[in-house]
Amino acid sequence: MLRFAIIGCGSIAQRHAQHIANNGLLVAVCDVVKEKADALAAKYNAVAYYDLTDLLEAEKTVDIVSVCTPNGLHAQHSIQALRSGYHVLCEKPMAISVNDCGEMIKVAEHYNKRLFVIKQNRFNPPVAAVKQAIEEGRLGKIYSIQLSCFWNRNEHYYANTWKGTKELDGGTLYTQYSHFIDLLYWMIGDVKNVQAFTANFAHKDTIEFEDTGVAILEFYNGVIGTINFTVNSHKKNMEGSLTIFGEKGTVKIGGQYLNELEYQNIEDYQIENLPTGNTANNYGDYQGSMSNHDKVYENLVDVMTNNASISANAFEGLKTVEIIDKIYNAAILKR
Repeated sequence: MLRFAIIGCGSIAQRHAQHIANNGLLVAVCDVVKEKADALAAKYNAVAYYDLTDLLEAEKTVDIVSVCTPNGLHAQHSIQALRSGYHVLCEKPMAISVNDCGEMIKVAEHYNKRLFVIKQNRFNPPVAAVKQAIEEGRLGKIYSIQLSCFWNRNEHYYANTWKGTKELDGGTLYTQYSHFIDLLYWMIGDVKNVQAFTANFAHKDTIEFEDTGVAILEFYNGVIGTINFTVNSHKKNMEGSLTIFGEKGTVKIGGQYLNELEYQNIEDYQIENLPTGNTANNYGDYQGSMSNHDKVYENLVDVMTNNASISANAFEGLKTVEIIDKIYNAAILKR
């Protein structure tokens, strides 16, 4: 049985702990806020630590460290765990700088350790079905895409937390929509050129970056596309969708979290009998992406014990950060 430790005992760590309990043993947890570490440790009969170095020096029977700390600390904590001899599962985004992602990969390779990256939206049934259709050539040559990310994140979401800061959050695309950007790379390909505009309309006193943006993308394979994103959808999440226009078909994956196949018109082909997906991650005042962490952990165990194929590797985590970095570097901040 694989033995795990969790670094960072906030909201997402609760979900990690639940799925670790179903797939292995949670041995230790760590958080600089003593109460958070104590509460999670008590729930799963684990040992609580308040300093990462103490955990890494003491818990030598741990196999995998799950990094659930703020975005801006992912690289530092992952690298420290890798250097201490542990495999790492890192929450999204992998980091908030391209250089940090590269350093994480170099350290994992040097110490011959696995570096897993959370990309749970790949497991959404309509996403997996459309990915398969593309790989089988059902859509023919892909012409263009449209990605829409319309959620609500109000002042309560950002209050008294690291979210909304440049140093630890990084930007709306990192914290809210990195899963969506990952799917562009996974399903369409790598991005060559970007033009973009961003603005902060409704969160000027709340966050240190944009709450809205539009981007035009040119992919290396010739596909062109747009991203339209905001966290200003009135009072609740509206939509997370990806529309793909191809030579032999058009499909739209929609719903609030890329969880519904809203439209399909494919030559001599029909996507049918999709299984029901998991519900969205529910954090009380707001909802996030689809809750497929169970499948992430099942794949991790399969990789570690049966040498299976990894669902999302560190290179793909790097590519997601690269695309976001290109968008932000190209963006003209309007307000």
